[in-house]
Amino acid sequence: MAGDGITRLDAAGLLGHADGLAGLLVATVRDGASLGFLADLDSATAAAWWRGLAGAVEAGGLAVWAALDAGRVTGTVGVAFTDKPNGRHRADVTKLMVHPSARGQGLARALLATAEAAAADAGVTLLVLDTETGSPAEALYHGAGWTPAGSIPDYATDPAGVLRPTTLFYKRLPAPSGETARSLCSQ
Repeated sequence: MAGDGITRLDAAGLLGHADGLAGLLVATVRDGASLGFLADLDSATAAAWWRGLAGAVEAGGLAVWAALDAGRVTGTVGVAFTDKPNGRHRADVTKLMVHPSARGQGLARALLATAEAAAADAGVTLLVLDTETGSPAEALYHGAGWTPAGSIPDYATDPAGVLRPTTLFYKRLPAPSGETARSLCSQ
């Protein structure tokens, strides 16, 4: 992968890249990806959404990575950690997206691997995610060793407003050892 690489964003970095992340989100949604937004998503709304995540990043409940190429945001992924005492071993992979002009170069797989490694380093042993059934993302998750848990009909609308099914996936990560495991259990 050419360019700047994949960088974990702290809250200030998220705010600093909010416009670039917004451009990525708008382009990805307009290309048909079901990411919780409709096709009429505008850059200002998308940037405000990204800026709204800074508090969660600052608090440690959300980790966000950006793939940068010559300073331009070409991809992103997040890991949302649970604050529930009985679920600290699991997290959700969120908003994995690659700009349409940067697809086919292995960036989505690299972003996913980055999120998985960081989650494992944080003591997470179970990752979950959902994606539109039949989307290209399904092939990515299958190829990366994720297991489908089932699908839900009419779960969300696609960017055009058409109800689509969603497939839930999970992936088990190696159990933490030593200090990480003790700190995870004591939180």
